[in-house]
Parts: sequence; structure tokens; C-alpha cells
Amino acid sequence: MNIYAIPPIAAALDGAAAIVQFLTTVLQPLAGANSAALSVVLITLLVRLVLIPVGLSQARAQRMRRRLAPRLAELQRRHGKNPERLRRETAALYAEENASPLAGCLPLLIQAPILSLLYGVFILPTINGHPNTLLTQTLIGAPLGTSLATAVTRGDDPVGVVVGFAVVAVIATVALISRRRTLSTAAASPGGSAGAPALVPLTAGTSPGQATPGVPAIPASVLQAMSWLPLITVIIAAFVPLAASLYLVVTTTWALAEREVLRRVIR
Repeated sequence: MNIYAIPPIAAALDGAAAIVQFLTTVLQPLAGANSAALSVVLITLLVRLVLIPVGLSQARAQRMRRRLAPRLAELQRRHGKNPERLRRETAALYAEENASPLAGCLPLLIQAPILSLLYGVFILPTINGHPNTLLTQTLIGAPLGTSLATAVTRGDDPVGVVVGFAVVAVIATVALISRRRTLSTAAASPGGSAGAPALVPLTAGTSPGQATPGVPAIPASVLQAMSWLPLITVIIAAFVPLAASLYLVVTTTWALAEREVLRRVIR
């Protein structure tokens, strides 16, 4: 079943394509053949600007969880053998402090539909019954509708391979830096690596060491293994159209920079 053929999704996809096409036309005098790629970057930046309040809320929630870490560890020690009691007591503690253990998921949940629409905009030959002219757009000569995996498999698009590898390499670098910062933050947090890390590929900036109600402390070896989860974004970027990979590289870089700024601003 083609989900993009469902009327509400088709209408949303048509709207997304219209926005991209409008921005591409406006940016044509500035960026020329790269105007569609620049429009994707601009859309990503606008989304991240809208998400700044979410980032602030997330950073405050992370700070709250670090502050609560000793009390959470005490609850784990006292009620570790009674999971139901542990869940109730932990939930009560979060409610008392007006904190949410799910704040790290919000950026992913908000961006997922946008990334899905961009994916559809740059893979479908027709959108809501009319031809998709955006498939002819490029970034430095690499088609925005072609993935790195496809370019490598076909072997007839060296520019697409080079540009695709460059974009994926940037995402991998950001993910590795994020992992290192994540582990150092967890080690510096009260209680060490206690708690379950909330690692999601689209945010690339969520810190572990965040306790989840009723979940026992995770051993350091497991935490180390889970810290590699942001690299899933690299795999995703290799198989989605270049336009979607461009979105990923901008949003992951923004998320990492935003986390570093907020880490210094929010004490």
C-alpha cells in the first residue's frame, strides 16, 4: 500500500512540494542550479528555529534529571526488587519536580513527519496527480532524488557518489562527536551512568544518564553499546534521497551545536 496515496498525506505532500518549489524559485537568482538544495537547508533551519523552545525545555529537563539522579538512585536501591513500587515512586518524584522523562523524544517526534514528506517529495514521479519537477534538481550536479546507495549501485553517477559520501561523512562526524560528548556528560552526571539513555538519530544531541521510571540502572558496558545508536542516522542517510540526507546533516549539526550552547547557558 502506498501511504502517499492516502488523501490527507497526498495533500500534505502536495503542500510540501509547493513550498519547496516556491523557495526554489525565489532562491534561483542566488543559488542557480543549487536553489532546491538551498531551499531544503532553509526549511531545515526554519524547523530548528521553531524547535528552539523545545530544545530549551529539553535542556532544562536534562538538568533536572541530573539534579534528581541521587534521589533516583536511592529509589532504585530501596525499591529495586519491587518494580511496581519503583515505577510509582519514580513517577511521583518526577511529578513533584514537574519534570518529564520523555522530553528527549520531542524533537524526533516533531521532525519525523517533515523528514517523511521530504522523502516523498524527492522520490515520487507524480505528486497528487501532477508531475514532480523537483526530481530534476541537483546539489553540485548530484540529483537530489538519488540516494548514495543508488548512486554507488548504478555506478554511472560519480558526482552523486562523491557528494553523497561527503554528506554522509559529515553526519558520521557529527554523530561521533555527539557520542563522545554524550558519554562524557553521563560520566560527569551524579550517579555516573545510572539510568537509561534516550538516544535518537534525528536529535543527535540527547544525553544519556537520564533515568526512566521503573527501569533499572544500565551497566556501563551496555551504556557504551547504546551510545553508538546515533550512528543509525548515518545508515539512514545512505539510503534516503540526497535531499533528505541534506536535511539530516543540517538538523544533526544544529542539534549538536544547540546542545553545547545550552549546556553552557543553562546551569
